[in-house]
Amino acid sequence: MAEEVKYRKARVGIVVSDKMEKSIVVRVDRMAKHELYGKPVLRSKKFMAHDENNECRIGDRVQIEETRPLSARKHWEVTKIIEKAPILGGEEE
Repeated sequence: MAEEVKYRKARVGIVVSDKMEKSIVVRVDRMAKHELYGKPVLRSKKFMAHDENNECRIGDRVQIEETRPLSARKHWEVTKIIEKAPILGGEEE
């Protein structure tokens, strides 16, 4: 019997909250056409994602992938950090 390959949804977004333990909130933006006028409009949606090592900070660009439900609202996990956000207000040497 041939083995089935299950494809998981993947999204790229910006971390908007990292105040929880092992969890982050990621905002995913997309361009959609306005229903009446046809003008491209920026639409966004927020996903809670699992961050096992608490590596992500606010402003990081991350890739998340769908997984089994980990809690009532969390069924995405961070697969990689694409771009780290700059640390603002840090000490200069």
